[in-house]
Order: sequence, then structure tokens, then C-alpha cells
Amino acid sequence: MPIVVKSRRNLPRTLEKNYPNALILDLTSKGIEPWVKFSPFYPIEGVPIPFFEGATGASVEGIWQGLKVFESEGVDLRKFDLRTMKGLKRTVRKYGPVLGHQKGTATTTLLPYIEARKQIYAPMYLWVLENKLQQEVQQIKKLAQEYDTIVLLDYETNGDINDPSKPLSHAFLVKHYLDGNFPI
Repeated sequence: MPIVVKSRRNLPRTLEKNYPNALILDLTSKGIEPWVKFSPFYPIEGVPIPFFEGATGASVEGIWQGLKVFESEGVDLRKFDLRTMKGLKRTVRKYGPVLGHQKGTATTTLLPYIEARKQIYAPMYLWVLENKLQQEVQQIKKLAQEYDTIVLLDYETNGDINDPSKPLSHAFLVKHYLDGNFPI
């Protein structure tokens, strides 16, 4: 099944022109049910927090943002339980440069960006795909038999976990998962 990832910022008519007989699925927080559940902002509930023994959070993005350690601010445990899909982001503009992502509660070890993607973000997202979204994953596989192409929309289109120049696309993680080559 051909799967492509495109920016949600593309005009629908452009996508329809470039991908006739394609199924277009918006996997962002602006998407519709059930596809919005693929958004890392979606409060899927019960996501295990890597290196935080027995702790869980509401969303992948809330955990990712909460574990960031900035020059002027440490982890923010309150982000773990936010269920609104808003107010999750923590920015360098407000807190200064990011020093890394904290690796657990029993240590002050900080993981650099790419290592944090590999040891925190991608494993959490994989857990969500395998434990919370199997029905939706199977639905995409079934729909792929009816369409020439599946177009997954995301705001980000960086599919390389090792490329620090842009945020990692969760839609690409879905594509990698469906293609059987998840990057961890």
C-alpha cells in the first residue's frame, strides 16, 4: 500500500489533484475521529513514561514537553496529565535553551535531542500504536485495499529520527509502523 506523508498546510484541492483516488487522513489535533487519536497531543491516557517507574501520562506530547529541561526551568510534571490538547508546548522563548530531556526520576541525566527521540518519544508513540490504536491501524490497512494511496497529514514532514533540523513527524512514525520499519 503506497503511503505518503504531506503537510496539513497543503490545499485539499492540491492534494486531490496530486493524489487521485487517495484516502486523505488528517492525523493532527485538527483531524476528525478516529484519526485525531494519532495526534501526539490527543489524551489517549495511560501512556507509560519511559524511565519513570510505573508513571503514566495522558498524551505523548504532554510527556515529551514535561520532560524537557531548559536553562531556566526543569521538568514540568503537570504537563503529563493535561487532557485539553492545548497548553502543552514549552518554548525556548519563555525558558531559554533546552538542555535535554530528563531520563527518569532517580537521576538528573539529560538525554540530548536525538537520543531523547530514540529513547523517549519514539518508544512512547510505538506503545500508543501497539496498545491504544490497533483498531485504527487495522482500519487504515483495510482502507488501503480500496484506495491507490493513503495520504497522512501532519504539520511536520520530517521522517528521519536522526535529523535534528526539524521536529519529527508522528505521521511518518505511523507510515514507518505500517511499512514494518519503525525506527527503533
